Amino acid sequence: MPELNSTHRQILADFLSASYRVVGKIMVPNSGLVGMMNDTNNSFLEVLNAKLARAYTPTKLVGGYEVLGVAKANLFAVCLTRREDLGPQAPARGGYQTLTNYTIRVTSQVYELEGSLEWSGRFEFASVMGKGASDFIALYKATLTSILIPQLHIESQAMLFNRRQMDTLAVLAEKRKTGPIA
Repeated sequence: MPELNSTHRQILADFLSASYRVVGKIMVPNSGLVGMMNDTNNSFLEVLNAKLARAYTPTKLVGGYEVLGVAKANLFAVCLTRREDLGPQAPARGGYQTLTNYTIRVTSQVYELEGSLEWSGRFEFASVMGKGASDFIALYKATLTSILIPQLHIESQAMLFNRRQMDTLAVLAEKRKTGPIA
């Protein structure tokens, strides 16, 4: 098990892949979870004191592990109880920029997410999908619900979603009232 040192701290998180939910602690550097998840030099995470459940039975424990390896590319989302655990945001944004909050809905093959996205400049789908090298994007005051198993519902103060796993993204303020699909 990795040793805790002064440049790392442990945080509690939920890690969600297409098939599994992992709850455990992870050691993050000073750059926080955002820096760790978007670090292109490491493709894997080590979750400590991990509890593993299948996505279709999210509260039924499959196993507990002292250390569980997780592939970052296969994660859909990481949920946190505290916004501060994401880490400092200013360096990643490259200086002073005016941020606008957009309440968005993100869908994937497995999950639906809603929350507040802080974005600078003009909000466009292409810019969210292609701007920068960051695969994991922060949502605040977010909810995650499994499409097929609605009892898997997580409310989170902060969440990272993997933009490589998403299918759609919509700004909720632009939602129109519609009838049934004909």
